[in-house]
Amino acid sequence: MRSSPIIGLCVIGAFALTACGGAAASSPAATPSSTPDRSVQVGATFGTDPGDVAITYDPALVPVGARAAVSSETGDDGTVVMLAVRGLQPDRRYGAHAHVEACGDTGDAAGPHFQNEVDPVQPSVDPAYANPQNEIWLDLTTDSAGAGNATADVEWGFDRDRRAKSVIIHEMGTATAPGEAGKAGARPACINVEF
Repeated sequence: MRSSPIIGLCVIGAFALTACGGAAASSPAATPSSTPDRSVQVGATFGTDPGDVAITYDPALVPVGARAAVSSETGDDGTVVMLAVRGLQPDRRYGAHAHVEACGDTGDAAGPHFQNEVDPVQPSVDPAYANPQNEIWLDLTTDSAGAGNATADVEWGFDRDRRAKSVIIHEMGTATAPGEAGKAGARPACINVEF
């Protein structure tokens, strides 16, 4: 991936998107805790180059020039992840999840959903593992202008050696039924996030 400043959006307050610059930030807290405090913010504009921070694989669903911001806070009480988007298709339901690998040439490069407790059977479609308490689910519905936001709040944190590396935006909302749990259709876009 190219090393370049992120020019795009930051999540401020209750999902307001504002211009921001600089690289993705992370800052460990000064005080020790059982789960190291960690903050991450990424703001980016979707492009088509696999080296972009945010990549669209299907410009009909996630147009080139659409914008996204991801913010993550981890501390003693768990992790809160926020996703905000602008410029997507209006009045549409999208699924979104944290994934184990970084974005690549296709959406499949991001691998499966990140799971706190990993399902021994892959692909994971068992609701005991594929659920919003064990994964980071950020499903959202855009408004008439194509903007939307979502928050995931889980009671666990990423450890130093095992972190999610991206957020995939999926073509539809996430299924929850046995044998379908966690499925959300195609992967039209990806955002690199070093959780």
